[in-house]
Amino acid sequence: MSLNRSEKEAVINEVTSLAAKAQTLVMAEYRGITVAAMDQLRVKARSSGVSLSVLKNTLARRAVAGSSFEVAGDQMTGPLIYGFSEDAVAAAKVVADFAKTNDKLVIRGGVYGGKVLDQDGVKQLASIPTKEVLLAQLCGLLMSPISRTAVVLGALAAKKGEGAAEQPAAEAAAA
Repeated sequence: MSLNRSEKEAVINEVTSLAAKAQTLVMAEYRGITVAAMDQLRVKARSSGVSLSVLKNTLARRAVAGSSFEVAGDQMTGPLIYGFSEDAVAAAKVVADFAKTNDKLVIRGGVYGGKVLDQDGVKQLASIPTKEVLLAQLCGLLMSPISRTAVVLGALAAKKGEGAAEQPAAEAAAA
């Protein structure tokens, strides 16, 4: 079904607004995927804050023109699904996880930080832990020296407490 000029402009405006907010773009070829599998992918994406769209490549190129995603214009060929995410790793993680279980979804590439990513680059981006996990790891690293110091001081206090308890008992036995 062909879109008229106003519908094309609406699609371009919508994708341009997505690209303006997004940090990451992931492109994957979806040839041969069933509708049910595509629905599962969309549900996963929605829950992760990823916007997935099947777009005409010419409209996608026009929509990302002037943005940091423009560098991927030459990769926009064939039947592609475009995933935009505000979180740096969410789009890559959703698409890469789905591609592990569904061999028909082939990651073509992506863009992060104005740099074009190939298939391996997208997979590496997907392997980075989420922001929450990284913050938890940082808190653990910051708490480690403090908790170790507390354990050592507690052991010293316990040792001094044992020594103090032995002294009165020894004086009472001598008397």
